[in-house]
Amino acid sequence: MDFSVTILGTSSAIPNSKRNPPSQLVNHNGQLFLIDCGEGTQTQLRRNHISLSKINRILISHLHADHVLGLFGLISSYALLGRTNTLHIYSDPRLKDLVEFQNVFFNNKLSYQIEFHFLEEKKDAIVFEDEKLIVKAFPLKHSVPTHGFLIKEKKRLRKIDKAKISFYQIPISKIKDIKQGSDFKTQSGKIISNKELTFDVPKERSYAYCSDTAYYKEIVRHIEGVDLLFHESTFCKEDLKRAYQTQHSTSQHAAEIAKEANVNKLLLGHFSTRYKNLDSMLFDAKKIFLNTEIAKERKCYSIEESI
Repeated sequence: MDFSVTILGTSSAIPNSKRNPPSQLVNHNGQLFLIDCGEGTQTQLRRNHISLSKINRILISHLHADHVLGLFGLISSYALLGRTNTLHIYSDPRLKDLVEFQNVFFNNKLSYQIEFHFLEEKKDAIVFEDEKLIVKAFPLKHSVPTHGFLIKEKKRLRKIDKAKISFYQIPISKIKDIKQGSDFKTQSGKIISNKELTFDVPKERSYAYCSDTAYYKEIVRHIEGVDLLFHESTFCKEDLKRAYQTQHSTSQHAAEIAKEANVNKLLLGHFSTRYKNLDSMLFDAKKIFLNTEIAKERKCYSIEESI
């Protein structure tokens, strides 16, 4: 079962020739979530051969221009392409007014419905859930209301050994309980352990997105133990004062959060355009949290299954 993150943009406020504004595409077994939608997102999606029409859910972290300006063009393109599926947008409530205004201003006649799901300031909440997945929004610390996102698999049912069904004459009515972890009691009263009857299943995987935010230890309880963490690192440690002024993080801040949360892997992104070379940023982070990488645009990061 695929679980991957494609990085579409790693710049902060201003794009340059090598880095695009923030956007990511999370694929969970064919269900696509777009996280943030900076300028050029459509182009980056096409370069990665990702079908625009398959994106039904868009998570917007906050209403700063670099994270949202690409959304209006995407909405217009969907209309021109004759989209019919409902588009779900999870965001600050004020985004609805912006979208409706631009649709009227540009005379966009939508062929589909947009359903908004509002994120409450300074509150965490489950914003999406199905039989396989939970998506949670949680508050970050920034100059405007901002949320991070946790995308986590639900625990899978154990796989039952079919040979044991006939061997122990297990009735169909008991199979669901066994898959959920129960032992089985035979007609003679013997207890057969669940471990004998079932196979282990892969552990639930998870991904967390934290951008934009100042250093904020409250994040830790929401992302503890995630397989992959994307955390903004707008500035190097030499520009710590600027980070505080703008309520952004340094690469060291990101590494400290990753270490405290005991995550498996850290991706750094949302870089200020003042930095042409990111080696020192990565070096500073790896001194604190070794399994750190610079997020590379158009690269797909797979979260592998493990027992």
